[in-house]
Amino acid sequence: MTNFIDPATLLEQLLDGDELAVLDAREQGVFFRSHLFHAACVALSSLELELPVLVPRRNTRIVWCDSGESDLAIRAARKSVELGYTHVSVLSGGTAAWREADGELYEGVNVASKAFGEFVEQTYHTPHIAASELHQLIEDQADIVILDSRPMAEFGRMSIPTGLDCPGAELVHRVKEVAPAPETLVVVNCAGRTRSIIGAQSLINAGLENKVVALENGTMGWELAGLELATDQNTHAPSPSETAQSWSQHAAAGVATRFGVRSIDNSELARWLEDPDRTTYLLDVRTPEEFVDGHIAGSISAPGGQLIQATDEYVATHNARIVLIDDDGVRAIMTASWLQQLGWGDAVVLEGGVGGRQLVSGKNPRPTAPRAPSISNTALAERLAANPTSVAVLDIGTSLKFRQKGHIPGAWWGVRSRLDQARDAIGEVAMLVLTSTDGQLAKLAVAEAAELWPNSDVVALTGGNKSWRHAGLDMEPGFERATTTADDVWYKPYDHDGEVVKQHMRDYITWEIALVEQLERDPTVRFETY
Repeated sequence: MTNFIDPATLLEQLLDGDELAVLDAREQGVFFRSHLFHAACVALSSLELELPVLVPRRNTRIVWCDSGESDLAIRAARKSVELGYTHVSVLSGGTAAWREADGELYEGVNVASKAFGEFVEQTYHTPHIAASELHQLIEDQADIVILDSRPMAEFGRMSIPTGLDCPGAELVHRVKEVAPAPETLVVVNCAGRTRSIIGAQSLINAGLENKVVALENGTMGWELAGLELATDQNTHAPSPSETAQSWSQHAAAGVATRFGVRSIDNSELARWLEDPDRTTYLLDVRTPEEFVDGHIAGSISAPGGQLIQATDEYVATHNARIVLIDDDGVRAIMTASWLQQLGWGDAVVLEGGVGGRQLVSGKNPRPTAPRAPSISNTALAERLAANPTSVAVLDIGTSLKFRQKGHIPGAWWGVRSRLDQARDAIGEVAMLVLTSTDGQLAKLAVAEAAELWPNSDVVALTGGNKSWRHAGLDMEPGFERATTTADDVWYKPYDHDGEVVKQHMRDYITWEIALVEQLERDPTVRFETY
């Protein structure tokens, strides 16, 4: 039986200091329009793959939300109970009831991190530079270094000319290697504002002698100023030399003292991990490449800059313990200093990091779907060639990937939580093949689809779209044959096409700047200052 709580009870839980995960069961593109500040988006469609990572302790208090106009939260609550979660509730009336009770609702994604960036700029008066001024400095060949605080994938797509990729937590770690002279102007940029502000302020907090500024509005501001971005760049700021590393360790130690960053040893970590009533996240804030090469078993790759930029995508249990791991303390300390100001008071650094430990290699562990009836790439390709009308392919990966990366020729696109709409669009078919990015989501949906297509042979494509593509089979562009509205994910300004891109940029920047004003009306939000 589903347990419901009212907005007043949820408000009490948000303020009582105990662990709490507020989860929104809607698709990200719908969540984007209006949601609670503290809610993490865990869409019903992918719940089994995301929930165990975001909320690892099964007796955590969980409150599920939706708009109040659907049964998504109820379905998500029931599904989480099936997975073994024991303290699950649903917000009665959803976000509509929260609004009626004078609660604040927010637009956007990663709202806590974005609002925090604006808070930091206002609190610390982080200096910035306009795109036109930076462009002139580049033209004049001034003594400057431009550090792009985004991951390499974003940097490669578009960047400021002459810039170097140096994701957020790497800035203090590497800056002295690229700007050893104090006369060099250091400019930090991202796509918009948050990582530029946090990155620049990180260097300032670390006591860098150089003048440090954030590029106002990042690459969006650059493009809106009519300036040309570089593309397909892949130059990363180099690893620090012994001298640069010595400076960064000394600087980080000063930050730890100023912000009260605490470290724990192996024995305390063991006690934390054995505590059945508290959640402990183990987050490795080094680069993804370092993580793959070797990491502590049970830890998750959460590069420091991205962790601050999108905290709710890594941890969803508020008031949990967060243990940060690196190799020499610099990146972990800098990340912890920001998490503490974000409100994660139990964010600490593991003494010694990965040093002297037995490590495991590979990418982040991820829940896998149970076995389901399946079909191979070869068998599907042969059937499509021989009798295409006898089989329908339904792709339940994201609409963005369906559009941009292509899809199996003739495939329909849909959303797992809206399979009934796909049934109406596709109709009867002898065989229904479900696919997704790596096939895991497709396997989860087979049993649900089989109930809607009782007369069809319902199977999942082994390995999903990745396997199909890697086999050298054709992928088709476009976005025909959609079975539902493409609001499953949020489309960033750069994900749009044509002239609307610039208007989306303007809207995004306006939204980001306005967030800090909304915080003043919300009693559930408190950022710390030092």
